[in-house]
Amino acid sequence: MTGQVTVARQGRVLILTMDDAATKNALGPEMMGAARDALNAAATDPEIGAVVLTGANGTFCSGGNLGRLLGNAKADPSITRSNLDHFHGWVRAMRRCPKPVIAAVEGAAAGAGFSIALGCDLIVAAEDATFTLAYVKVGLNPDGGASAFLARAATPQLAAEIMFEGGRIGALRLAQLAIVNRIVTPGTTLTEAIAWAARLAEGPTVAIGRAKKLIEAGFGEPDDQLDREAAFFVEALHHPEAAEGITAFFEKRPPNYPRG
Repeated sequence: MTGQVTVARQGRVLILTMDDAATKNALGPEMMGAARDALNAAATDPEIGAVVLTGANGTFCSGGNLGRLLGNAKADPSITRSNLDHFHGWVRAMRRCPKPVIAAVEGAAAGAGFSIALGCDLIVAAEDATFTLAYVKVGLNPDGGASAFLARAATPQLAAEIMFEGGRIGALRLAQLAIVNRIVTPGTTLTEAIAWAARLAEGPTVAIGRAKKLIEAGFGEPDDQLDREAAFFVEALHHPEAAEGITAFFEKRPPNYPRG
C-alpha cells in the first residue's frame, strides 16, 4: 500500500483526503484509483451535492513518487503510459463529475499535486500554502492536466514562467491572479472548503452541473491535452535529460544535463 484516499461524508458533502504521511501524500496507484472511483460514484449519487479534496498531515500533496518514476524509466515505455492513463482517469473523473469539486490546500501542492488542485473547480488555500510545478527541474514535463488548466487560468507568459522555471509560487500571488479563489488562515482550509461546499450542495445541483459543463465547453475539455501530456511525459522519462535530472535529485547535486 502506497498511501490511500479516505472517503468521508458531512451532510451532502463528500470529503476525499489524500493520506500518506511518509511521502507527504505523494500520489500512488491505490490513491489514484480510489479518488477516481469515489468521484465516479459521486457523479450519480443524488445525496452528494459537492466534493472537497484535501490532504492529511498538514500538506496537500507532494506530487508523484520520484523513486517509482526512476524504476519506470528502466521499464518498457508502455508501462509508463499505462500508469499515466491510470492517473489521468482521476483527472477525467474530476472534470466530468457534475458536482463542484473544491481543493482545500494546506502546506505544499507540488508537481502532480499542483495539477490536481488546478483541476478542481475552486481552490481554498492557506495564506502560507505554496504551489510548485517542478517537473522541469528533473527533466520532465507536466502531467495531470496542468498545462491544460494553466492555459485556461493564466496568460501564456505566466504559464511559461511556471512550467519553464518550476519555482515555488505562494498562494497570495495565485489569489491575486484569480487562480486561487479564497485565502484563509493556516489550519482552516478544510473548514472553509466544507462550508462553501455545503452551501453549494444545498443549491440547485442540476443547474450547477450544467454550468460546469458550459465552462468545460467554453474553455475546451482537457482530454486531448491529457493525451499530449502523457505522450510527452513518456518521451521525457525515457530521455537522458530525465535520467540525469532524477539521479541528480537523489544524489543531492546540481544536474549536468546532456547536450546535443
